[in-house]
Amino acid sequence: MRTIKLLIFNIILMMATNTLQGQTTGNYANVNGIKMYYEIHGEGSPLVLIHGGGSTIKTNFSRVLPLFAKTHKVIAVELQAHGHTGDRDAPETFIQDADDVAQLLSQLNIPKADILGFSNGGQTCLELGLRHPDKVRKLIIASAFYKRDAVPAGFWKGFENPKFSDMPQVYKDEYLKIGTQEGLMNMFNKDVQRMLTFKGWTDDQLRSIQSPTLVVIGDRDLPTPEHAAAMSRLFPHGRLAILPGTHGSYMGEAFTPKPESKIPDLFVAMVNEFLAE
Repeated sequence: MRTIKLLIFNIILMMATNTLQGQTTGNYANVNGIKMYYEIHGEGSPLVLIHGGGSTIKTNFSRVLPLFAKTHKVIAVELQAHGHTGDRDAPETFIQDADDVAQLLSQLNIPKADILGFSNGGQTCLELGLRHPDKVRKLIIASAFYKRDAVPAGFWKGFENPKFSDMPQVYKDEYLKIGTQEGLMNMFNKDVQRMLTFKGWTDDQLRSIQSPTLVVIGDRDLPTPEHAAAMSRLFPHGRLAILPGTHGSYMGEAFTPKPESKIPDLFVAMVNEFLAE
């Protein structure tokens, strides 16, 4: 009887431990006038994950974050007006997002980190490389672009008469688990305005980024592989990876979930190898 009770106790203890390990404890920092949300997972060299427009940590990185956390101290952030993070009485800009991430790293006493940004997060990566090179060890720019002509003209046309109904439902649903309908509309409108006024960067600006930079693109992505190849050649220490997939599907992004796909595992292995070089 004692053995059975001990076995039951151990099972309960294991279940409780697993539950605690599965929980995500979010943190907040007062950063440049907003309450900024971030999560820290794992141990090792610091790797910052920056989500795209309309997204959260979960929608962009739920598949790959646990894999990166096996070998890195992952700092996953949510930017102005996104997810759990507060807003400020000012437009969203990639410059401000980069300044917010840099300030957060300073508060966390992380002098330098690798930075991975997806979609609009990749554009924030560019500004980090330009404005805060002292904070950046290596950059991974995934499914982002630096010029307007990288994407079809119809993409920009859509921002002239934006429709909330066009926003992917999975992004809406995930935001509403966190915030309000009013907050969701605010995020949508600010994201639209940022892209409506998007001017991009010059070739010389990209040439000035000295951090080793890996450009990743899907072969059926929003930006063309040709644009990604041209962008990678501008970085003094640029590398390029073209993976089979659409916008973010190669890393298991929520809009195009394929739980059976092994490509996100390949993506993580490839990024880890780049970071280890």
